[in-house]
Amino acid sequence: MLPLVMTTNVLGLVPASIPSPPPEWASFSLGPLTVHVYALCILSGIVAALFITQRRLSARGAGNGVVLDIIMWAVPIGIVGARFYHVFTHLGDYFYPDANLWLVFAIWDGGNALYGSLLGGAVGAYIGCRRHNIRFWSFADAVAPALLVAQSLGRIGNYFNHELFGLPTTLPWGLEILPTDTMFPDGLPAGTLFHPLFLYEIIWNLTGFAVLLLLERRLALRWGRTLGLYLVWYGLGRSWLEAIRIDPTSDGFLGIPANIWASFAAIAVGTIIFIIQGRRHPETEKSIFRVEPALATSDTDPAAEASPRKFGTDTHILRP
Repeated sequence: MLPLVMTTNVLGLVPASIPSPPPEWASFSLGPLTVHVYALCILSGIVAALFITQRRLSARGAGNGVVLDIIMWAVPIGIVGARFYHVFTHLGDYFYPDANLWLVFAIWDGGNALYGSLLGGAVGAYIGCRRHNIRFWSFADAVAPALLVAQSLGRIGNYFNHELFGLPTTLPWGLEILPTDTMFPDGLPAGTLFHPLFLYEIIWNLTGFAVLLLLERRLALRWGRTLGLYLVWYGLGRSWLEAIRIDPTSDGFLGIPANIWASFAAIAVGTIIFIIQGRRHPETEKSIFRVEPALATSDTDPAAEASPRKFGTDTHILRP
């Protein structure tokens, strides 16, 4: 729960603003190591997505641990994609006379673009699915709602980094940014409050998580259509948030920030996936496996044949 500064009016106590955490809360020392809260938030999101996806995929026939095998490919490539996209859309922040080019790799200071992580993560997930006999579309459907939970946890890291805020506001949940903060916009008076976009996105994402689960139950979404709806949902919310964002935003084209173009692309791609996959596969998905695992047989122990056990992506028969 975020702290709220309280003031008194004729109606009693009402929330007046959301204070930003002190800068020193953004990291702490653990022996010789410096631990960044932003990194912990990202890590917690990855762990949450792992458990949610494994549970969903196991319910469809996958063996225990297969999701961990897949994300071992998806996460590293996704992180590389996230950082590459961020740097590419913020070139002026990293490439200028006397710039410290090592900051290009300083992912712990923030600047890991979600759309870049989706592109890189999709490549990694495809590789992992191929290696572990899981249909890519089946994995994509299982992970889509989990991504919204992971993104919500990651946005808490933006709060500690004093980033992802929007236009000035007088609403009681306005976010405080100290005038001495490097993120504070020029030309605004001290005490100005801002829309807490990180909080808006958390609410939007968690609402989307519930909506996707509900639609899955009612429409029996498979073959990538849950992923398609995820892209549409996230793209719609993100395009609005980016439109009112004023902390350092991405470079743009035709006066429109790159993240808004990426959001439009996400909506378009999600819509195409939902329509095309629905036409190509009107039937309910019968198996999540690319190739059906073969059953081993035993000529010596009929009782063992009656006791199949799933392990990884293969189905084995217990033998004495």
